[in-house]
Amino acid sequence: MNRQRLLDRFLQYVRFDTTAHEQSSHYPSTPGQLELGRLLAEQLRSMGLADARQDEHGIVTATIPGNLTGRCPVIAFNSHVDTSPETTGAGVQPQVILNYSGGDLVLPGDPTKVISVKSCPELSTCHGHTLITTDGTTLLGGDDKAGVAIMMELAQHLLEHPEIPHGPVRLLFTCDEEIGRGTQHVDPSQLGAHACYTFDGGGRNQIDHETFSADLAVVTVRGVNIHPSIAKDRMVNAVRIASSLLERLPRELSPERTAGRAGFLHPYTLEGGVAQVVVRILLRDFETSRLADHADVIRQAAGVTEAEFPGCSISVEIRKQYRNMSEGLIREPRAVQYAVEAHQQLGRTAELTIVRGGTDGSQLTEKGLPTPNLSSGQHNIHSPLEWASLDEMLAACEVGVEIVRRWGADCST
Repeated sequence: MNRQRLLDRFLQYVRFDTTAHEQSSHYPSTPGQLELGRLLAEQLRSMGLADARQDEHGIVTATIPGNLTGRCPVIAFNSHVDTSPETTGAGVQPQVILNYSGGDLVLPGDPTKVISVKSCPELSTCHGHTLITTDGTTLLGGDDKAGVAIMMELAQHLLEHPEIPHGPVRLLFTCDEEIGRGTQHVDPSQLGAHACYTFDGGGRNQIDHETFSADLAVVTVRGVNIHPSIAKDRMVNAVRIASSLLERLPRELSPERTAGRAGFLHPYTLEGGVAQVVVRILLRDFETSRLADHADVIRQAAGVTEAEFPGCSISVEIRKQYRNMSEGLIREPRAVQYAVEAHQQLGRTAELTIVRGGTDGSQLTEKGLPTPNLSSGQHNIHSPLEWASLDEMLAACEVGVEIVRRWGADCST
């Protein structure tokens, strides 16, 4: 595995502004995703993958041909090119720290931003690593450009080492994963894969085999706007009404007060003014059936609030997002089993983990393509305190090699 090439790719990719935009009606939602996708397709073709292409939706695919005879299972790897809209991804200035020796990391673009060992204990396991941080003014984009770089290095390595036995390997780079649209234009039947793996997890040696199930509630509060000077008994302030509604949501169901397998309601955007406010609320739970219960909590709060403020109206729209991948992984147990065995082959112990979020793998699995999620060296994602470990990214590449080798052993003559 080429360590410097992996680093160079990652530093190149994070400088593309690929921030997803939820309010856009386009796919991808921002032009930077198309730009990065074009580069990836060009680089894949330069490696010799003649079928590498970017489709009309910005999705990039390519195939590494198998080098074994007989009928071999096809596997796929996936990562997404977009970054979270929660922190800007424009003008990313990555900082490379060689041979990290411990201690807190003060970020040069904003010295008030400090990645501390206390708040991020994973740093204590990374002594001697090459770390990449932001400068403190943007996110880094390791979610998921670490995965993008890992896949590109994995592809290059397999092509440079034909002695590694493997069947066909499909590569899939999606857009707009961060806003729940990553697989909107992906047809698993066209990939033709038996299983897929997303490189979109944190740290190292983890295999995410469960995710949240997820819905989105769009709550629209309509009031009556009028000049404040003549507002008595006439104005119905949607901002005040929305605040009252949110106050009625149980705080014990917030992400700030839940962990492990406990689900939550998470209001994350509020937009509008006196006449109308739109609130978006994430509904999350590992048990899919509980999403309906969470939706009822919102509807009940809306009904009580609407009655409290005569003249207003409140609508609640529930939009399905993704489902717990564990519900689909049972259809192809080799997907997780072979990832575990890949770690064992490297002398590592894989940890089967649950992720309090979702990946493209959640939706691909629901579409019939079993897709667990693998570590890719990401830390503090969606934040100006984000950082990544090159050593953990390299370790992920090695796991990818062993996964393709293990599936290759299932070729039949």
